[in-house]
Amino acid sequence: MRRRHHFHIDHAGHSISANVQTGHTTVVEVLVDGKEGGYATTPDDHPLTVQVELPTDPPTQVSVRATPGPGVPRCLLEAPGAEPHIMSPRRY
Repeated sequence: MRRRHHFHIDHAGHSISANVQTGHTTVVEVLVDGKEGGYATTPDDHPLTVQVELPTDPPTQVSVRATPGPGVPRCLLEAPGAEPHIMSPRRY
């Protein structure tokens, strides 16, 4: 059975959202300021890391680490020089 989960965080003045769809195949889509920034899939529930770029000057590389299971999915924002930040789950 497929389920969709949504996570969000504001970082360095930018809105970062992650949509995690679980099921037979896990799909993770990351949006930066409402625009698609990265996408990854896996045929199981192993953790995925999606690299995205923040539109700063110069551009900043960050990554979203999604752990789809077992249990409730979780997402972390990993930015250079900072502790990983837990992304808040949001309802659709």
